[in-house]
Amino acid sequence: MTASVVRALADVARDAAHLPAPRQACRACGRDESVLADRADGAVVRHGDAVAKAHAPGTDLDGHRVRLAVAAHPRLAGILLPPLPLHVRDVRGRPVTAWPYGVPVDPADPDAAPWEDAAVLLARLHSIGPAVLPAPLPPMRGPAKAALAHARMRAAAAHHPAAATVQRAWDRLPAWARNEAPSPRTGTLCHGDLHLGQLVRHPAPAGPWLLIDVDDLGLGDPAWDLARPAAWYAAGLLPPEIWQRFLGAYTAADGPAVTGDGDPWPQLDVPARALTVQTAALALAKSAAEHRDLDEVEQTMIDACARIAALPPELEFESPS
Repeated sequence: MTASVVRALADVARDAAHLPAPRQACRACGRDESVLADRADGAVVRHGDAVAKAHAPGTDLDGHRVRLAVAAHPRLAGILLPPLPLHVRDVRGRPVTAWPYGVPVDPADPDAAPWEDAAVLLARLHSIGPAVLPAPLPPMRGPAKAALAHARMRAAAAHHPAAATVQRAWDRLPAWARNEAPSPRTGTLCHGDLHLGQLVRHPAPAGPWLLIDVDDLGLGDPAWDLARPAAWYAAGLLPPEIWQRFLGAYTAADGPAVTGDGDPWPQLDVPARALTVQTAALALAKSAAEHRDLDEVEQTMIDACARIAALPPELEFESPS
């Protein structure tokens, strides 16, 4: 992130932190700005109780406005962190929005990870009837992100020895999971990119957990929102007891993505495979860009792709052992 972008985001964060009299109140604030994230798909700067986010270049502005309106809608109170009431700004062609600061999940304390809270929030999100929300709701961008990860791998790591394995697993996905056809399940409001980094406590520091980051929110298959932990479980990265806690909390909250009294894998299998391939593709692209070997976790996802690629074609799904 360039210094000019940091300054622009800091201006937005300062204005948001001192509403309704932004600049005047800040003269005596004494708080410095801090960069919380610096990625191509999202740069975030904090000032006091507010953060400013520069969204990805090429963001669909019409869909973006609807997603912000959904996050601000009263029916999503207690589920999604609402944006602060500043007009969307623009920094070098990237829309910039303002949000309350929330305390993220502590990666140094995995035992305290809020798996049940995440599951209940997803179940509540998936149960919101789209008819009551701002329209037109865009498609959930999960499959689009998988396709972007695949394209990134092809561009950056096509000659890596593992790229052929990931490509074979990609080719085994149905067209809708590769973003080449509409999803067969399109009527549910989905987050689109659920992982533990998408939860914060608000009000800070000990408020309830809320979902953040609506960049991929929209209508689609709710199983996609369960797919990352499902993929980790199937690959052996998420202990069975944590997976059962997460899935049990989701079904107990009447989440519609899976049936509560049977095998959930028929609904989860394709999205979990897609997230496995997406994760492996990004691992190859990042390791190539950083000129390093794959780490243990990344290699585990490559190995999972090898198993996906080796499944007999007639198998519609395969439960993890």
